[in-house]
Amino acid sequence: MRPMNEGSLSGEIYEEYAVLSVDDLSRLCAVDRTYIVELVEEGVLEAIEVRAPEWRFPGAALRRARTALRLQRDLEINLPGVALALELMEELERLRRELRMGRQ
Repeated sequence: MRPMNEGSLSGEIYEEYAVLSVDDLSRLCAVDRTYIVELVEEGVLEAIEVRAPEWRFPGAALRRARTALRLQRDLEINLPGVALALELMEELERLRRELRMGRQ
């Protein structure tokens, strides 16, 4: 019989209320911090604290950054295209929520 921890996965859960730094995002996405800066410069991510010594992001930025990374890696979309794709995906989700609310 194998010990419980052998071969098991571990991870961290970041809720919407979490506040992440550039270093947190780069570590959790397994990218260089310059990639996170590029996402901010392109408008893919928005910092909630800009005047702090380092940008701070809401927990939802982790999901958005990972989605951007997948779009860029898997579909070979450039950063302006990633920003547009994310905007369209969010608009589609908003419209779907509205439709569901209208049916209730």
